[in-house]
Amino acid sequence: MTAPAAGAALRAPAAPPVALDVARIRAEFPILGQQVHGRPLAYLDSAATSQKPVAVLEALDRYYRQDNANVHRGVHALSERATRAYEGARVEVARFLHADPHEIVFVRGATEAVNLVAQTFGRQRVGPGDEILVTTLEHHSDIVPWQLLAAERGARVVPVPVDDAGDLDLGALEALLGPRVRLLAVTQVSNALGTVTPLDRIVALARARGVPVLVDGAQGAPHLGFDAAASGADFYVLSGHKLYGPTGIGVLWARREHLEAMPPWQGGGDMIRSVTFEGTTWNDVPYRFEAGTPHIAGAIGLAAALRWIAGVGAGAIAAHERALLGRLLAALREVPGLRIVGEPRERAGVVSFLLGDVHPHDLATIVDREGVAIRAGHHCAQPLMRRYGLAATARASVAAYNDDADVAALVRALHVAREVFA
Repeated sequence: MTAPAAGAALRAPAAPPVALDVARIRAEFPILGQQVHGRPLAYLDSAATSQKPVAVLEALDRYYRQDNANVHRGVHALSERATRAYEGARVEVARFLHADPHEIVFVRGATEAVNLVAQTFGRQRVGPGDEILVTTLEHHSDIVPWQLLAAERGARVVPVPVDDAGDLDLGALEALLGPRVRLLAVTQVSNALGTVTPLDRIVALARARGVPVLVDGAQGAPHLGFDAAASGADFYVLSGHKLYGPTGIGVLWARREHLEAMPPWQGGGDMIRSVTFEGTTWNDVPYRFEAGTPHIAGAIGLAAALRWIAGVGAGAIAAHERALLGRLLAALREVPGLRIVGEPRERAGVVSFLLGDVHPHDLATIVDREGVAIRAGHHCAQPLMRRYGLAATARASVAAYNDDADVAALVRALHVAREVFA
């Protein structure tokens, strides 16, 4: 990937990338070859969790068949091989994020990463009367941890509004960045609307006021990547299962000066240097934040997923998804009675919609009977749903393995639903 301007999320390169051979890519995902309810599976729910290529499945199988042992503690061959693979995964993640491997902390997912920052960095900085800015676009995982911290510290969480299109109100953000603000939490890509936030402008506004920024990259990393070194942000979190990797593994990237100053969050093995009943000294970063036996296989599988992305080409994947999402939007607009929720200036990966008065759960059930997997609900973004006066939407999301046949299958299924609920 080519490094962007400072503070920008990574985008596809300006030169047109080589077109994806989607048929070949689909063949690398065994799960996509099945039928559901007698129909070929059209999987349009990657924003919830992505499917896994053979490269990831084989990496997991190889670890458990050949190298299964605990890391960092053993001198026997299996432990040494497991440790090399686990620490190699840290290097792979650092390469993906353009970061220092010592700034990469393995966690269970983006949710745990946000909680880690809230309960360490946040506790050090937030006191009575302070404010934490959280955008209205955020997933609950980037709202609730800050509410818990605010309740404990006598602080308050202040929402940054979005406009009718689903874009962040930067004027309001600038006005809210007052002297009591101790942190700004912002998503890279909205999981409900697909809104791509202008991180370079957002981070610049926050840095001008001395406010640290945490970026939720759970949805952004699969579509845009991230350049930690150039971003100007302080923290970035992601989940492996949305990046073609395993569940139960995620990443916190934090600037090293923050990690060095942050206290441990959990106590246990491997996060210590020495333990006596009189006191304990901590291990170096990032290990002081990885208490106990880590998800070794998950890290190895995530590394395999990142290598798979690099082999296909991150720019090619981004260009394919952007073009396919455009065709999906155009096709949905032709369905009578369908309303697209949110029209942001820039969108990645996701489109939310309603079909007449049909409840999204009912709609998703009918669509599933046609072999099409979409998501229905509030998408763990209830404040954003309330902004639009909604309880739920239907949501379709795309990934590298989706194609025009998936779009056509969804449109056909929506027409079936129209007939059912006519």
